[in-house]
Amino acid sequence: MTTIIATILIVDDQQSFRLLLQYQLQDAGYSVIQASSAEEAIALLRQQQIDLILCDLIMPGVGGLGLLTYVQEHFSTIPFVVVTSQGTINSAVESIRMGAFDYIEKDAITEKLLITIARTLKYKNINSENIRLINELQHTYSFQNVIAASSAMRHVLEMATSVSKYPVTSILLDGESGCGKEVLARAIHVSGGGASTNFVGINCAAIPEALLESELFGHVRGAFTGADRERAGKFALAKGGTILLDEIGDMPLVLQAKLLRVLEERKYEKVGSSQSNVLDCRVIAATNQNLATRVAAGLFREDLFHRIHVFPISIPPLRERVEDIHPLVELFLKKMRKQLGKVLPGLSQEALRKLYQYRWPGNIRELRNCIERAAIIVPEGELLGPDHLILNTVTTTQCDNPIVLEGSTVGDELYSYHLNFTKETISLDAITTQILDTTLQRCNGNKSKAASVLKVGRNMFYLRKEH
Repeated sequence: MTTIIATILIVDDQQSFRLLLQYQLQDAGYSVIQASSAEEAIALLRQQQIDLILCDLIMPGVGGLGLLTYVQEHFSTIPFVVVTSQGTINSAVESIRMGAFDYIEKDAITEKLLITIARTLKYKNINSENIRLINELQHTYSFQNVIAASSAMRHVLEMATSVSKYPVTSILLDGESGCGKEVLARAIHVSGGGASTNFVGINCAAIPEALLESELFGHVRGAFTGADRERAGKFALAKGGTILLDEIGDMPLVLQAKLLRVLEERKYEKVGSSQSNVLDCRVIAATNQNLATRVAAGLFREDLFHRIHVFPISIPPLRERVEDIHPLVELFLKKMRKQLGKVLPGLSQEALRKLYQYRWPGNIRELRNCIERAAIIVPEGELLGPDHLILNTVTTTQCDNPIVLEGSTVGDELYSYHLNFTKETISLDAITTQILDTTLQRCNGNKSKAASVLKVGRNMFYLRKEH
């Protein structure tokens, strides 16, 4: 039994030519459908699954170019191959410009037909796979897949969604290590229409100072010792897409000045070259440090700070959005079921309570690792219990006397603050920041209400962000 490779629609007003092509293609294992006109072909396209169209240019009525226009508008994933005679070469070239994949001259049809068909179908398969991967990427990294059960994260997503529409605007993501800065950056990239383009990340703290400039901008051959060939940098690789400058607070001062010029002029040069290249990508910077403090200490340029601080988004740590813990656990368990091939019903209330009480210094990254370990340890079919959760107790050693503040009220609402710090992290600034952030979160981002609770001026919340 012959296996059908693909279904091909032959469109030509000459029956003898259609039959010639049909016999040759059927012998090669293809299924063939015939149409004597563009109108008949359109009717068949609406009724049947077609993998490729082989069409003559010169036909009564609509003609080959008219059918091509219709296919481009309504069946754009079906490749279109033009069959032409010697007198219509110019029209064949025009068909390529309009979107046809290739053309074959009738005089050489028997020699080139099968080769052209095979190449065209290979292109179709690759293109279909690319579309599938793009759709999968959009689904995986879209804003819809960012967990935001808490009001704090919903506000973050609202901010990110609004700026994703403007690819030239510089974005600064700040938050503790592991809180999801790269996940949010990818969501901005994909939701801003970048799913079919590159997302390029670079950790500014992980690359030696001597190599970082070349990594960012690329270099020409002979630019420095060991540069034996020309190399594209991260900005070039991100063309049309997004570059994430992670841990930008650790970028050397000399390179900060060069980056500032690139962002201002939207141009850059490779190391060792004077030729300018256009900066054609979205720039997102990320940091887990207080850049304003580093500016005051002379470790970060103030002008660069203001340049990347156009649209800042602060991602709260996991301990300030505990509502997100349970849905995050369910997400990680879903992935573990698939990865481990194991029945994992969920987790017990005691385990969930243990997760709520932990302070998560490693944030979402630590939670993900914790659930992965638990999923491996727990017997198949059992709920994850508190004993399956291995938490890093060293990083959560608390002061002998945790700070507990109670009594600030608005109306009948009582505000309590349970602030736990390690001996290494406790400070007046840390306590003040946590009280301000916690109150603002409980007031759903309403600065006036939060200021009333704490009996401070509303400007206090803006000043804390700057310092």
